[in-house]
This record gives sequence, C-alpha cells and structure tokens, in this order.
Amino acid sequence: MRLARRWTNPVPVDIAPMIDVVFQQLIYFMLTSSFVLSPGIRINLPKAETGQQLSVSNLVITLTKDHIVYWDEEVVTLKELRSRLKRSGGDKPVLIRADRHAYVDKLIELWDLCRDSGHQEVHIATLSE
Repeated sequence: MRLARRWTNPVPVDIAPMIDVVFQQLIYFMLTSSFVLSPGIRINLPKAETGQQLSVSNLVITLTKDHIVYWDEEVVTLKELRSRLKRSGGDKPVLIRADRHAYVDKLIELWDLCRDSGHQEVHIATLSE
C-alpha cells in the first residue's frame, strides 16, 4: 500500500526575537559582572590628604597585610628583591604599595632595602580623599 505524501510549504522562521533575547542576556551579564582592576593582589591602601599623582613609570613593590612581598605581581623574598633592585639600577623611582594593615616596620624594611640598593626616590602609594 502506497501512501501519498502532500508537500507543504516550509514555515519561515523569524530569528529577530531570538537575536533580541540574546542581546538582552549579553547586556544583563555585562552589567552584572564585576570587573577587577588589579587582578592578583588585593590590598587596602591607606588614605592621605596630601597625596600627589606620579607621572613617571615606577618599579612597583607590593606589601600585603599578611606581609607577603610582590615584585610586579610575583612573590619574592627580600633577598630576591634586593638583587632585582640592584639589577634595575637606581634611575627609576620605586613605588611601594603597602596594605593599611601591614606593619610599619615591614614597610620601613622595604624602604631601607630600596635606598640601600641605590634607589633614592622611593614613594608610598595612598588613596586620595
């Protein structure tokens, strides 16, 4: 027994509503996502009323509240930091980004290390109010 098939015209699929939904989801996820400005190291800088903006590029040393020292987002010991500072020469200024809960004696130790390595221009990063 043979059945006769009837061919019907295909129904056109309108994809405009689907594109609208996808764009709305994209906008929603972009607005609700949080952006991290400094991706690896989280520190709370101290506030200062007399802080100034530096215009030159610096060598950046970061001291966390757990007293971990970073050289450009890489964990270093004080011995490695001393050798890297000596290799960099004394012509570039050094910026120390210390957490507000870090001990002052660790900050002074880093300051002295920078000055002992030949860097005469050492700055401490702060937040302006």
